[in-house]
Amino acid sequence: MASRSAFKFTDTAGGASAEYPAPSTFDSLHHGSSSSDLSSFVDDIDPSIAGGYRVVYDRETPFELRIQDSDNAPQQVGTLEAIKVKILLLGDENDLKALKIELSTETDLFFYYAHVCDLEGFHLVQEQQKLMVDFSDYANVLIRMLNNCIKEPHNHIAVYLMQADGRARLDFIQNMEYKFVELLSVDFARSPEEIVRQHITFRCNTPLT
Repeated sequence: MASRSAFKFTDTAGGASAEYPAPSTFDSLHHGSSSSDLSSFVDDIDPSIAGGYRVVYDRETPFELRIQDSDNAPQQVGTLEAIKVKILLLGDENDLKALKIELSTETDLFFYYAHVCDLEGFHLVQEQQKLMVDFSDYANVLIRMLNNCIKEPHNHIAVYLMQADGRARLDFIQNMEYKFVELLSVDFARSPEEIVRQHITFRCNTPLT
């Protein structure tokens, strides 16, 4: 069992699984174009940045994927997989409105999970996980932990636990040699089918670089 860390981080997704609907896509498109032109235009827009989000992190990170049938059921043996992690912010540094994390993988186009947190949701997590970081620093904390999992995979582990109902949780765990310490937990939800389709269409229309 991972014990709760004495480190004081500020996260936004732990237990406060407040559900925030994904921003409606392409609401700002004008209606002057033909339907075929508009469809092509929509397909070329990254759904991740819909609603005004901007990307601040986009990198593959090794995750240990585990599946659990229910809250009390035993966890299945985990498999290691490279997960594409994208962190996006809404608002500027002085007035951050929301943070979003998107998870996907090239091995399964239908694997798509998201975590969205605003200031109110962050305060709930802050209280539940006893974290001491401002909302404005949340992205930096997440980026630092993700990079640690890439640079030191034996000491910093990202465990992603998925449940059949679409809920999921990302646990950042540090191997302290004598014990495993849980640093931070972030709640996720499987994205709706329509959102997944939008991302698949965009990825298929985007040339590989």
